[in-house]
Amino acid sequence: MKYIFTCLAIVYTIALQAQSISGKATYESKTTVDMDGFGGREMTDDMKKMIMERMKSMLEKTYILTFNKNESLYTEEEHLETGASGGGMRMMMNSFSAGVQYKNTETNELVEENEFFGKQFLIKDTIQNINWTLTKESKQIGQYIAFKATGVKELSDTDFQFARRRGGRDGNRRGRNENDTEKKQDTIEDSKKDPLEEIEIPKEIEITAWYTPQIPTSTGPGEYGGLPGLILELNAHRTTILCSKIEMNTKDTSDIKKPTKGKEVSREEYQKIVKEKTEEMRANFRGGGRGGRRF
Repeated sequence: MKYIFTCLAIVYTIALQAQSISGKATYESKTTVDMDGFGGREMTDDMKKMIMERMKSMLEKTYILTFNKNESLYTEEEHLETGASGGGMRMMMNSFSAGVQYKNTETNELVEENEFFGKQFLIKDTIQNINWTLTKESKQIGQYIAFKATGVKELSDTDFQFARRRGGRDGNRRGRNENDTEKKQDTIEDSKKDPLEEIEIPKEIEITAWYTPQIPTSTGPGEYGGLPGLILELNAHRTTILCSKIEMNTKDTSDIKKPTKGKEVSREEYQKIVKEKTEEMRANFRGGGRGGRRF
């Protein structure tokens, strides 16, 4: 009888913790770039290193996830720009500025602020949870035991963060032994091309997440969640997001509010705006123009 009461007390304690859980998690996000795939085969190692250093502020970011049992707020820590390089990819990525992202797993609501070409948007959407496959594989992340889950994320044609060099073109390039005249001619021709013709966005990507049931909240970095525990590590394409610090039951987690800044649009409306503006930018590039209509 004593054993039964002990088990009931443990279950009751876990239930109470799940109801009152709150905390802050710090995530470090790092994205790698295939320099060879984006014209780096003709670069020296020093040139590649210099470009990667200048792109560091775009490729390495720090985020804070403030959460309770059902709600979370995901914000990026600001860093100073270290340079301006990276061609068409950087030009396109710098047109976006991700703001605060709010999720509510109980109501399945997602609200986020995004800045696109200088205009602020407030995107209202539902949480698109991935169809996760849970595994028994586990590892230690900090003081927590994390379990592996895998899934597939479908992408839209405006998900430029997952852009890659257009398939098959790398292998058709001439090798290092071509003479200087041929290389120079290739450089001249490349400079005349629409930079966005060099990239493509895959239809889907594989996602790997590591979550811990020790923190019973079904959320994680960015739009990701839907697992029986907080996501501590996530791998998507060339991006790895790793939790570096967790503070539990902090005082500033009780007042998680939805973002309110910007023109209110749905996800579909926002994607349409991005697509139209991108096509306009490409038309201006091909025509040598610098103008463009306002939103």
